[in-house]
Amino acid sequence: MNVASTHPEAKEPRKRAGTWRTWRWTLGNYLFILPFLFFFVTFTLGPILYSFYMSLHDWRVLAQEQPFIGLQNYRNLLRDDLWWTTLTNTLYFAFLTAVANTIVALLVAVAVNQPIRWRDFYRFMFYAPVVLSVAVIGVMGVWLFNTQFGIVNYFLVWMGFQPVRWLADPNLVIPSLSLMTVWWGFGFPMLIYIAGLQGIPDHLYEAARIDGANGIRLLRHITLPLMMPSIFFVAVTQLIAHFQVFGQPYIMTGGGPGRASYTTIMYLYQTAWRYFRMGYGTSIAVGLAVVILIFTLIQFRVFGRRSMIEY
Repeated sequence: MNVASTHPEAKEPRKRAGTWRTWRWTLGNYLFILPFLFFFVTFTLGPILYSFYMSLHDWRVLAQEQPFIGLQNYRNLLRDDLWWTTLTNTLYFAFLTAVANTIVALLVAVAVNQPIRWRDFYRFMFYAPVVLSVAVIGVMGVWLFNTQFGIVNYFLVWMGFQPVRWLADPNLVIPSLSLMTVWWGFGFPMLIYIAGLQGIPDHLYEAARIDGANGIRLLRHITLPLMMPSIFFVAVTQLIAHFQVFGQPYIMTGGGPGRASYTTIMYLYQTAWRYFRMGYGTSIAVGLAVVILIFTLIQFRVFGRRSMIEY
């Protein structure tokens, strides 16, 4: 036996070499993500922290001083009736659109995943509206849902119904905006569902058909349980996205009639960029971010664990 090789001092150089290799490997990994970290800190984390800093001040554009007022903006926000009105409208729109998008996209994905003729053409047509800008969608929505000369009311009158005041009725304006948004945006979650459906083994369906299962039972007992992770992902991302709605109501209704479609982001825009109250505007943004976080955590609590278990 080589006595020198078993001596503690002989193992020290090996330990140093292993430590250096570990540090070099770790440093290399961080160098790879350094460009992303730079842009993330510069354009995402930095502005978020600075926005919170601004919300603690009476920050006004072109003002000589920006006095520190602590949490006064947030106290004013809790007493602001317009904030609660816009938050209610935003919640209504976000939940209505997220639920509709989640269900419609799943049904369409199941339909276009079947071995039917022109399947790729149907997938393209259902996805095509996603590439349109919100400005195009807004202008199309105004023409479609116009009370006097809109295309939708034209066909309703042609079929013998009375014209509907889609964007002029406070009770119908948000469902109308939601309907237009669903048509515009369900194509992306449809792609996510198609990817999930193609990952389900075919032998599960074949075994169920041998046991006498029909289409409804296949959907209920095989497709839906195995698609729960995809459904959960779509539901969470859709709710977060539609909490930040701005373009559709801004172009189609301007927040009207009255304040029936006035959303939180529209209120933020008016406060910060029309009246230049940046401090109060950033407090609106922080308040909306907290609301989004709360509802996202609720979704994870209610649906997240179940979807992971079933998966």
